[in-house]
Amino acid sequence: MISLAGRDIVHAWGKFAFTGVGLGLLIGVTLSMAGVYRGMVDDGKALLDNSGADLWVVQRDTLGPYAESSSLADDAYRGILTMPGVAAAANVTYLTMQVRKGERDVRAMVVGIAPALRGVAPGWPPYLVAGRQITRSHYEAVADVSSGFALGDRLAIRRSQYTVVGLTRRMVSSSGDPMVFIPLKDAQEAQFLKDNDAIWQSRRRSEANPAFNRPGVPGLFDAVIASQSSNASVNAVLVTLKPGQAPDVVAESIRRWKRLTVYTRAQMEGILVGKLIATSSRQIGMFLVILAIVSATIVAFIIYSLTMDKIREIAVLKLIGTRNRTIAAMIMQQAVALGLIGFAVGKISATFAVPIFPKYVLLTPLDALAGLFVVLVICVLASLVSIRMALKVDPAEAIGG
Repeated sequence: MISLAGRDIVHAWGKFAFTGVGLGLLIGVTLSMAGVYRGMVDDGKALLDNSGADLWVVQRDTLGPYAESSSLADDAYRGILTMPGVAAAANVTYLTMQVRKGERDVRAMVVGIAPALRGVAPGWPPYLVAGRQITRSHYEAVADVSSGFALGDRLAIRRSQYTVVGLTRRMVSSSGDPMVFIPLKDAQEAQFLKDNDAIWQSRRRSEANPAFNRPGVPGLFDAVIASQSSNASVNAVLVTLKPGQAPDVVAESIRRWKRLTVYTRAQMEGILVGKLIATSSRQIGMFLVILAIVSATIVAFIIYSLTMDKIREIAVLKLIGTRNRTIAAMIMQQAVALGLIGFAVGKISATFAVPIFPKYVLLTPLDALAGLFVVLVICVLASLVSIRMALKVDPAEAIGG
């Protein structure tokens, strides 16, 4: 039997094509939003992978350097190095800020990395695509290529100028901001040291406080000023373990004896994905549901419109004895064809739109297959209204018309 769906598509190809393109763009947006979520998760995992750490030691009762503020004494790593199973431990600081180059500034995560005695310490960029690693104790930087910085650029971070000596790739924060690595001492000064005006105001308040001018307590005022001006703090200690060591066992040992909070890789990944990205994932999920409802509505409307246009033909088919199952299959074929065209357009548009997004978008084959399945299910469900209407057509309409 000649396919009524195929003949009707050829007859109304303009309406069908434009509807398929419109549906495809909607599907493209849906796939892109799913890719945005996948990209956020991948950014978080890349942050953990690139740190080179097995354990993250942070301030007690905090969620660590990525989710919450954390402050440790910068000599804490020495005690951690003596713990059984620890191969290396290094201080690190994280500060998200605007990094300026000339008249342009870039939102970036500034990472303070400790000097490495041999090779690359935890927290250092594991590889470079150009230039070299930091070799001086001050005023050198390694930047991610997504920042737009180039070798030799001069960057302004707080009151200091830094020269970009190396470039790396896929070194980003959990929010997708590019990383800029600088020496630890410089990062401590940028993050913890007060500016000159703040120090001057603190000195004035301390001098006016009678508690710091008591007779018989020499040096108290100077000690207070020194503590206000110090920057001997870090956000975390990154720990790598010796081969064969169980992360949970070593982490529990550090918690018990050093009275600090320690996270393993699995726990830190749970914090990044389950807490930092949780709100964004729920928001993206709501948009995906809304887009699915809109897509189903569009498919239902166009299939209903095409079915209404061929009521006479359906009545004739029923008059000559065509089975209801055949008529329903014809309408469903038309809906599925519309869905396949829309998915093809959506997949192509999403693929070409990925480089335009300011953040990392990850399109996975599994998401594409899931999207195709959902589109086909939506199209089948959307065709049920038209099928029900077609099956109620009276064959007498073919004669009465």
